[in-house]
Amino acid sequence: MGHIRDLHPEYVFPPSCTTRAMRPGEVEGRDHYFVEKTDFERRIAAGEFLEWAEYGENYYGSLREEILPALEQGKIVVAELDVQGVRSVQQALPPEQFVSIYVDAGSWDELERRVRARGPMSDSELVKRKKRYEDELTYKNEATYVVPNAQGQLDEAKKRVEAIMNALHG
Repeated sequence: MGHIRDLHPEYVFPPSCTTRAMRPGEVEGRDHYFVEKTDFERRIAAGEFLEWAEYGENYYGSLREEILPALEQGKIVVAELDVQGVRSVQQALPPEQFVSIYVDAGSWDELERRVRARGPMSDSELVKRKKRYEDELTYKNEATYVVPNAQGQLDEAKKRVEAIMNALHG
């Protein structure tokens, strides 16, 4: 998503909230808001999230206050969401305010090879990844756009996403 941010700094890229630990190189308020689990749960109860989910004992969510005011001002908001989040946002927004881009990593066998090439992974983590892959795949036919991202084709995938964003920007 960094290349889209560079091409279109006028877009709004709202940081999500998460209860996971900050990773090296991440910046509070740019990449995410890093919050305690009790604070996240309080925000769920208060209805502060447009969407939220729990993965691997951590919560992730998009704050209404980070997205809705920007949309009301006619700005383009770009967010990276899982399938559950996409469906929640799609239900919350008018159809004319919602576009989704599904980045297709290919078959599970191809994706598994890519994941394993990055480094060692436990069998249980691989099973979780496959489950998430299968969940994500259920959205592919519902997406507004599908962009293939096969091994070795990252530049082509970026160009396709850029073309979509440029067409939307009009």
